[in-house]
Amino acid sequence: MAPVRAARRTTELGLIVLSVLVTVGAYALASLGRTASLPANIVPFLGMIIGLLAIAHVATRKLAPNADGVLLPMAGLLNGIGYVVIARLDRDLAGAQSLWSAVGVGAYIATLVVVKRARDLERYRYTFALFGVGLLLMPLLPIIGHTVNGARIWIRFGPSTFQPGEIAKLALAIFFAGYLVEKRELLQTFTRRIGPVSLPDPKFLGPVLGAWGFSLVVMIFEKDLGSSLLFFALFVAMLWVATARGFYLALGGILFSGGAFIAYRAFSHVENRVAIWLHPFDDAGNRGFQLVQSLFAFGSGGVFGTGLSLGSPTKIPEVETDFIFAAIGEEMGLLGTVAIVTAFLLMVGTGLRIAVQARSDFEKLLALGLTVTLGVQTFIILGGVTGLVPLTGITLPFVSYGGSSLLANYILLALLLRISSDSVERAGARG
Repeated sequence: MAPVRAARRTTELGLIVLSVLVTVGAYALASLGRTASLPANIVPFLGMIIGLLAIAHVATRKLAPNADGVLLPMAGLLNGIGYVVIARLDRDLAGAQSLWSAVGVGAYIATLVVVKRARDLERYRYTFALFGVGLLLMPLLPIIGHTVNGARIWIRFGPSTFQPGEIAKLALAIFFAGYLVEKRELLQTFTRRIGPVSLPDPKFLGPVLGAWGFSLVVMIFEKDLGSSLLFFALFVAMLWVATARGFYLALGGILFSGGAFIAYRAFSHVENRVAIWLHPFDDAGNRGFQLVQSLFAFGSGGVFGTGLSLGSPTKIPEVETDFIFAAIGEEMGLLGTVAIVTAFLLMVGTGLRIAVQARSDFEKLLALGLTVTLGVQTFIILGGVTGLVPLTGITLPFVSYGGSSLLANYILLALLLRISSDSVERAGARG
């Protein structure tokens, strides 16, 4: 176990050094592109980047010494590149993002301190269910509920706004993992047959129908297509893996397609999103403006990009949040976007490996759920920005501007590393 621990921490440290060099180099290039001089705050910026990642690395060494060595550096790299692009777009937002990055690292450390063993969370699965549902529906409350760009997914306390759905996805992943471990045998039992097809007892389809109905509530009343798809995809993926029954995957696809079609026919905001996706250039000066400008940005970037601070990504509305990937595509080109996608693929692949290596069924499903959350959210936003799927308005994990997103994703990262460390420790104890 000691050689594994040393190798993983050495790998993590080396990758962190590389991510710091890439981030600081990009920050310097962005300033050179804007003012033809190095930024005056390059030394404090370097200190902040090194300090946050060093603190996170030391905390991992002390609190989860056997954890995987790839996830933290990749998150640091994505967070750093996102900060550089945000600083290039809006200096005021950059200050807030640096503060939220520090808060996110603090939440990462706090999670490792509080969650000594990931499997202990299983005992509180129904508490997490109530907590997650409450958070997800909180924006519907009067007074504190707040609508931004047509979606009611925010709550406001004084001058501060927060997106509770980001934390809700973690709470629901914990609940789904615990619930499926508890009910897996019942959900695996198929007692009905229609011709050659085996079917479960109808009373056991309640959880699937409940998750479907809940996702429709989010889609219809909060006008949040991204979260609706994310939460339903999370449940169906975990149910499919827990039961090893492809029936649930097919049923989930049919239910969501049917629900989406009903919403498309009945609600104008869903129809608008689909119309923009299918025909953005038909109304390029109004409804399709954001997507059209995004596509132009990718085209302008080409293979190598225009160079940091040498493009025009500010023409895209909400570029620092929903469309930050388009800004990266314009100024860093195809190579920059491929690097970002590769970092996410490494994180998803590592998360799936952690799920496979986990020792308990609950930890396996929780690691899978957290990884699916990261992967599906990334796919939804990258697909929306490039025109592959309809726009949804969710953030790109670790990259987009937003405090609630950073906070939630650093907690997600800590939970994955806790599972990873526990798995190696128990494997060594048994060996």
